[in-house]
This record gives sequence, C-alpha cells and structure tokens, in this order.
Amino acid sequence: MNRIYLDHSATTPLDPEVLKKMTPYFTDIFGNASSMHSFGQEGAYAVDAARRIIAELIGAKPNEIYFTSGGTEADNWAIKGMALKAHGKKNKIITSAIEHAAIIESCHQVQKELGFEIVYLPVGKRGIVDPEDLRKAIDDNTALVSIMMANNEIGTIQPIRELAAIAREKGVFFHTDAVQAMGSIPVNVNDLGVDLMSFSGHKFYGPKGIGVLYIRGGVKPEKFMTGGHQERTMRGGTTNVPSVVGIAEALDIAVRDLDKNYAYIKSLRDRFVSRVKAEIPYVFYNGDENERLPQNANFSFEYIEGESILMSLDLAGIACSSGSACSSGSLEPSHVLLATGLPIEIAHGSIRFSFGKHNTMEEVEYAVDELKKIVKKLRIMSPLFNEIKGAEANV
Repeated sequence: MNRIYLDHSATTPLDPEVLKKMTPYFTDIFGNASSMHSFGQEGAYAVDAARRIIAELIGAKPNEIYFTSGGTEADNWAIKGMALKAHGKKNKIITSAIEHAAIIESCHQVQKELGFEIVYLPVGKRGIVDPEDLRKAIDDNTALVSIMMANNEIGTIQPIRELAAIAREKGVFFHTDAVQAMGSIPVNVNDLGVDLMSFSGHKFYGPKGIGVLYIRGGVKPEKFMTGGHQERTMRGGTTNVPSVVGIAEALDIAVRDLDKNYAYIKSLRDRFVSRVKAEIPYVFYNGDENERLPQNANFSFEYIEGESILMSLDLAGIACSSGSACSSGSLEPSHVLLATGLPIEIAHGSIRFSFGKHNTMEEVEYAVDELKKIVKKLRIMSPLFNEIKGAEANV
C-alpha cells in the first residue's frame, strides 16, 4: 500500500539539499560555537553566516535574528518577554481568538502570574480579524498586540500590515506568529511593519528543533532563557549549529522556489477542494475561500466524528490531521472552528488536509476517492445520520 502524506502543516520532510548542508556539522565541524579555539570558531562562522542569510531573506538585520528551539519557544519569549518588560507600566495584551496554543497559553500565564488583562479579538465566519476591532480595543495600557500571520488549522491569512500599522500609530509593539506562513507566502518584516516575529524550520522542509524570533532593533523583551551568553546574552544554551545551518538553507530554498511551489501546491489543493465540494454532501469548507495558505484545506463533515475519518484514512495510507498537531491528543473541539461560529457538533467532524511540494495529482485523486468511501461508510454507521435522514424522508 502506498502511503500519502497530506499533513504538511504539522511538519514537512527534510529537504535533501538541507540535509547535505547540515551533515558536516554533525561530523567534521562539531565544535561548540561558543569556544574560542578553531573548532569552535568554525561553528561560530557557520552560525553567523546563517544569521546573515535569514536576515536578508526576511528584510531584517543580522543582529535582529535570535535562534530558538522552535516556534513554540519563540512565541513564549515574545509574549512573556514583552510582558515582563512592560510589567508595572502597562498590563494589557491583545491577541485573537484563533491563535496557536503557544500564544494562548503564554497569555494565560502572564494573566495569572503578572495580572495582565488579555483581550481576544473575534474573527467571524471567515476566520479573519477585523482591523477596526483592534482599533477599538487598543489603548494607552496596551503593551503588546500579537496576531498570527496565518492560521495553522484553517489557513486564513490575516491583514498583518494593516493591523501592525494600527499598533504603530498607538505606540504599541506588534508580534506575529509566522510559523505557518513562512516559506508558503512572501514574508518581509519591513513590508509588514512588525516588531517581533516567530517562525520554525520544520514547517518549510528544514530541521525540527530550531526556530527564530525576529526582534526589531530597539525592542527589548526580557531574557527568556538564562544560563549562557549565547544569542548576544539574550538566550542561553549551547548553539544547535547543524540546525541553525539547516534552517537558513531551508529558508533560502523556500524563498527561491516560492512562486513555483505556491502555484503547484495551490493547484493540488484546489483540485482536492473542488472534488470534495462536488462529490461529498453535507460538508463545510472552513476558513476564507481566498485569503488562505495555498496548502490548506479544512473540511467539516456532518454527522460523523473527525477522529473516525482520520483513523480510517490512516488505514487507507493517507495521513492528515483533525486539527493542530500540537493539540491532537485533545478530544475537545477546535477552539479555532468554534471561534468562526461553527456549531460544536459540526466542529467535531473536522479534518485538515495540507499539501506539499512532493505530492502529486494522482495522490490527490486517490485521497478524494478514499475519502468519499470512508465518509459514506461512517455515515451509514452513524445513528444520528440515519435518524435525521429517516425523519427527512418521512416529511
């Protein structure tokens, strides 16, 4: 049985070019980048080169790039670091109702431990923040606004440039979680006008365990991890040289091939979506039709559980997700879908399909064919479906 991977929003396979670039730093160039001798300085040179590459690719300066263990750490640092810096002067953070758990739980923590007020902006059916809602919520007590660039579950792209401009008008710092967006759509910090931005290597065919927090010059969050002088004393811990090299190479490839990959992946997604809409009844296509990432398709299937679809697809060799991979162990319905107004019983029947550059149109066709059979089978087994359809037949 062929296996088909349609879960690229959870993680992507390591690009062979990236692995080739990383390999010497596991073997021959193994020195600690903080060491003064030549072994260490070889690693330090590679880290500096990677920092310069990433900065150029996103429109930043090298000294504005800070390496972390991933997007979750970068998000935590942005929220907690800025809250600690503002504590005692300002105590309000504005975010959205559909953020990743790394943002939401960090906000919960600063609310509980530092007494911050957290304001969650609504998104409506399309899953997009209305800039006017931000304008109404922001005030002199606001320390930070944090709005994700693109949602990890429904793929909707937020108007970050407009939102950041509102924050800047009010003298408020703006952070965006760009973990899902980076490598899929153009991202330039100067064009966007953001002060802080998080992203993670494994979402664009780079290694796991490495991320970046961009911090605009002059913005000074508190240190997040102490115990070392790495990252200009801001983030202690032995530098992960192979992964730093890897994320820079992966981003370089992603930006180089962005237009080509965008068009190809979108064509796969669009074919999948059009067939599902046309051939499977009682489905909801979640998120905005147009303002969304090219790889994302999120559907809710009425009268059946998403977990049942997920497991059945896996048995057919098709990997996808019932929501965020970071919360896949939860049986609670997606907070993202509930925030868009989707009823809880329909939210339970949701599946996220996310496509990548190695997928083929043949895989798309097979996936839809299998999905049709699985949905039909599960609905036949569903007491709710049979009850409702039976009642309709008797009307």
